[in-house]
Amino acid sequence: MGNLQFLLRQHVGAPCEPVVKSGDKVRKGTLIAAPTGLGANIFSSVYGTVQNVLKDRIVIEPDEIQKEEFEPIKEGSLLDMIKEAGIVGMGGAGFPTGVKLGADLNGGYILVNAVECEPGLCHNIRQVEDNIDMTLKGVKYCMEISNAAKAVFAIKTKNKKAVETLQKALRDEDNISIHLLPDIYPMGEERAVVREVLGKLLDPTQLPSAADAIVINVETVLRVAEAIELRKPSFSKNLTVIGKLNGGNVPHVYMDVPIGTSVEELVERSGGIDGVYGEVIMGGPFTGHSTTMDAPITKTTGGVIVTMEFPDLHGASVGLLVCACSADEARMREVCKKMNGKVVSVATCKNAVEMKNGSLKCKDPGNCPGQAQKCLQFKKDKAEYIIIGNCSDCSNTVMGSAPKMKLKVFHQTDHVMRTIGHPLYRRLTVSKQVPQLPNGK
Repeated sequence: MGNLQFLLRQHVGAPCEPVVKSGDKVRKGTLIAAPTGLGANIFSSVYGTVQNVLKDRIVIEPDEIQKEEFEPIKEGSLLDMIKEAGIVGMGGAGFPTGVKLGADLNGGYILVNAVECEPGLCHNIRQVEDNIDMTLKGVKYCMEISNAAKAVFAIKTKNKKAVETLQKALRDEDNISIHLLPDIYPMGEERAVVREVLGKLLDPTQLPSAADAIVINVETVLRVAEAIELRKPSFSKNLTVIGKLNGGNVPHVYMDVPIGTSVEELVERSGGIDGVYGEVIMGGPFTGHSTTMDAPITKTTGGVIVTMEFPDLHGASVGLLVCACSADEARMREVCKKMNGKVVSVATCKNAVEMKNGSLKCKDPGNCPGQAQKCLQFKKDKAEYIIIGNCSDCSNTVMGSAPKMKLKVFHQTDHVMRTIGHPLYRRLTVSKQVPQLPNGK
């Protein structure tokens, strides 16, 4: 195990402040950085020595021998223990869970996001299959803390083993049910979960609390249970490594990876890179970003993907269609550059709304009104190709107009989908309607 790097900014809010210095000995579970405002505690995930405290990270050299024991968090109220453990949302931007669960739902809903929206990733589903007891305990704690009367697991129908595991575990649970979802991106976006499960469409500025609900990732509820039952700090992450690896593109699922572990160590553990590759992505195909082999795993890392080489557009003119549900313009420009394309036009999906912080949110995630007008813009600007980053439904609408205008289409996830053997995002072939289980179970 090489040195571990702990980024001081791993979640929503300001960077944490270090509380250790070079030369300090630390144990697994030792507090090494604390928030100055909105944020969450950061703990060492190993026994070792602090090598350096930098502006943006803490570097720890691990001891040769690593014990299983960890420094427990102090006991307190259920909510205080969650805050003390430094738990954040482990399926998105990393909003502090202690703040999220502090809302009084007054009999509302905990919506457990087990959708695992990004194609290729499967650690959330594996958790449901293999650790349902602790996961269910976490859900009940979340319900108790937030005064929720009911909980619902949102999960895709295709994950049959996980659905069967849930059915069996919830057989005698009157207040916890299952809602099945189609295999369409982005069914895991929190407003999409609220819409699909509760039938309420929130506008882009509204939080799930407007529907008397809290959406919480399935790994996050597991960490809640560990904090309360085991007094365990949040210093590990479940994730998937997949792609152009020796031994094939089957997913490698790792549970409880120490935060701070390098991408390179995980890639090597998965067989190493198979020959020439395109890029390494941290996260999922849609919302992940290119990374380096020495980059560290954080509390919000969901995947590491090694891709095949990019196709070569030989300097062809390209239009970029930016979607709120996927990569931002900067990431799409990066993909275009790696394909040797030249950007001549940029358009934003007509469903995208710009927020105060400059980010985009979709008016109705996964439901698209059509993109013909944007394709006309690209044609007018003399684009030969379009690179899209759209959801399943938007991609479908692009394909209804772009080919008629003799515009060739690439999705910004194409190099990933081809690498992992997943269908490309073009035509929508999956029904948006799925049969529900009797009585929600």
